[in-house]
Amino acid sequence: MLRLPNVGRALAGAAKSSLAPSNTVRTPVRAASNMVEVFVDGKPVEVEPGTTVLQACEKAGIQIPRFCYHERLSVAGNCRMCLVEIEKAPKPVAACAMPVMKGWNILTNSEKTRKAREGVMEFLLANHPLDCPICDQGGECDLQDQSMQFGSDRSRFLEGKRAVEDKNIGPLIKTIMTRCIQCTRCVRFASEIAGVEDLGTTGRGNNLQIGTYVEKMFMSELSGNVIDVCPVGALTSKPYAFTARPWETRKTESVDVLDAVGSNIVVSTRGGEVMRVMPRLNEDVNEEWISDKTRFSYDGLKRQRLTQPLVKDNSGQLTPTTWEDALTRVAGALQSVQGGEVAAIAGGMADAEALVSLKDLLNGLNSENLCTEEVFPTAGAGSDLRSNYLLNSRIAGIEECDLLLLIGTNPRYEAPMFNARIRKSWLHNELRVAMVGHNVDLSYTYDHLGEETSVLRELANGTHPFCQVLSAAKRPVVVVGSSALQREDGAAILSTVSTIAQNARTSSGVEEGWKVLNVLHRVASQVAALDLGYKAGVNAIRNNPPKVLFLLGADAGCITRADLPKDSLIIYQGHHGDVGAPIADIVLPGAAFTEKNATYVNTEDHQSCV
Repeated sequence: MLRLPNVGRALAGAAKSSLAPSNTVRTPVRAASNMVEVFVDGKPVEVEPGTTVLQACEKAGIQIPRFCYHERLSVAGNCRMCLVEIEKAPKPVAACAMPVMKGWNILTNSEKTRKAREGVMEFLLANHPLDCPICDQGGECDLQDQSMQFGSDRSRFLEGKRAVEDKNIGPLIKTIMTRCIQCTRCVRFASEIAGVEDLGTTGRGNNLQIGTYVEKMFMSELSGNVIDVCPVGALTSKPYAFTARPWETRKTESVDVLDAVGSNIVVSTRGGEVMRVMPRLNEDVNEEWISDKTRFSYDGLKRQRLTQPLVKDNSGQLTPTTWEDALTRVAGALQSVQGGEVAAIAGGMADAEALVSLKDLLNGLNSENLCTEEVFPTAGAGSDLRSNYLLNSRIAGIEECDLLLLIGTNPRYEAPMFNARIRKSWLHNELRVAMVGHNVDLSYTYDHLGEETSVLRELANGTHPFCQVLSAAKRPVVVVGSSALQREDGAAILSTVSTIAQNARTSSGVEEGWKVLNVLHRVASQVAALDLGYKAGVNAIRNNPPKVLFLLGADAGCITRADLPKDSLIIYQGHHGDVGAPIADIVLPGAAFTEKNATYVNTEDHQSCV
């Protein structure tokens, strides 16, 4: 990958004297010893050595047009839309790839700059089809916007336009490759962020095409992000195709509840119907990416929803009833029980407000039988100490560590955005990763230490060869997946992992505030439930079966009819009748996360509102 500071040092010695600043009247600024002073349209700006012309202009508050440049991807410099004039330079330079030199005067609105941009835009539009009325990118298209601002008002191109065959890269991404301007953003995203080499370029010049070479799916859990990085309508969403225009929809900020990371999202709705889900910038959690599960699962909000209360009749079938009848039955059942005769289980998508309300309801009946579906060991301090069940290093903190030990987790499947952050640190910061668990593809290389629990014991007592690597690390991080803690020996695993983390902390001599032990949860409600005093797991309910059981979106199948007395009453409240609804006697429809104001706490204790 291209690292800009190195390029800056390489080019600094080769800079020509003709690029020296002129005697234009400017206001000088006394630069710091390690800063470089440049001028943007005569305005002085101090920047770090190795800063590109484009970044210097952005610091001065001037937007430079671009197509191929993306701040989270390597520099390609192939669209040439960012050409600017450097005073006394023989020709315009590509602002995204050229590091600044001391004293340069960058002219962003000169006649030469305007002519260069207009010429580049004319070439980009030479083969671009006039598809705007039927293009799903319309209204949020960079090519449209920049053509209006920097392009010409007429075309001089009379020859035939080239056409490119569309590629079939799966059911999620629609390709119309005739619209492609070869910015290669999608290729760089796939290679650098997603970690798959599925996309590439073939051909040269006018015959250059982007695709998979042989027809295959774009196999990545982050594939939908190429829709966002594509500046034109070449890559769009298949499920969203021809359904709505951006100006027709209402944007609502929210968070994803399908995993415990809590990616920040924007939900686009029209008339109360969710049309699409897009990422929202949050540097501490998901940056500007989201997983395909987050992006494309919104269609489930429209299908197989519970829309009216149901009660079980004498034949055992759930039949529709009125809200008054259903609530009267629920109230009568709850008033007839006290203490240990009533219990509740919270599902993985329950919000904090719902958890508090359920806790208040049961506390009013003198019951403390509140459980979560996910198991978490209670041995020792258990959930009394918050740091025992949080991702203490924080998601962004992974970029600061130099050694990561993953135990019993597949972050690429359980928390794709956390996995993307690990890959980022592995790629840029030379992070070393080791794994105890199944040998899976995580989009980066790692040391596979084994799958047996005996490996953990060896790491804890210092006999494993990898212990030397742990002790040599300056900032080690140990992450145990909550999936490993669902086992019968989950308490022993957590105790052993705690010992490994403590030994690593002692031997590496990290500073006081650095956290080594981390837990990566899988469901959105777990941290908030543990904060509120819910018991992890349903063993308490199995050991003391209640007469009335309230399921709040509990669809993991952790409890069945066989675990309860025959005369027990099950009340289910949720938005989809998955596993919990068929076994219930009374079913109450609930609101999904896109239909209410609520709070979620993610695996690193970051509170977000939906």
